[in-house]
Amino acid sequence: MLVLNRESYVEMFETDRLQVRPLTQDDCPALTEILSDPAVMQYSVRGVCDEAATRKFIDWCLECYASSGLGPWGLLDKFSGDLIGFCGIGPEEVAGIEEINLGYRLAQRYWHQGYATEAAEAVLAYAFSQQLAASVVVIIEPEHIASLRVCEKVGFRHYTPLVFHNRPVRVYRMLIADWRDQQGSSPG
Repeated sequence: MLVLNRESYVEMFETDRLQVRPLTQDDCPALTEILSDPAVMQYSVRGVCDEAATRKFIDWCLECYASSGLGPWGLLDKFSGDLIGFCGIGPEEVAGIEEINLGYRLAQRYWHQGYATEAAEAVLAYAFSQQLAASVVVIIEPEHIASLRVCEKVGFRHYTPLVFHNRPVRVYRMLIADWRDQQGSSPG
């Protein structure tokens, strides 16, 4: 198992406002504060997470990093150094098939400021440019308007309606070729 601590973590990449790196158990207090907020977890199949559930989530992230180099990664505000949430890709069983799923959660005080879009764009760029995935899905409940907007802003266009953990959802998919086409058509 990959074991990381604050002294040994590796910043994977950064955006204008964020540093992105693997989560560690040292992040548990700050991440628990975020994941224990009912508003943050309203659309999560896990529901609100206490410290034990957050530790288990971080353990799963560490297993993902060790086995595939994928996983939800910590998002740090570049200016304060605070952990503000996570964004990353990881395995998720959808309709009996293992998919690579994009997921993110941010502390409420960072909502509606473009951080989720900034993080999701960077994660997709990292995943596709490093060829960590040939395809990425996003699973969103239709009522989660803010997440639907993020999904569309980063280039997901088409979805399939499904039932996921007894909830009606939209499953969007982006192929690496779709991402490459979008990069080629972006104003440069």
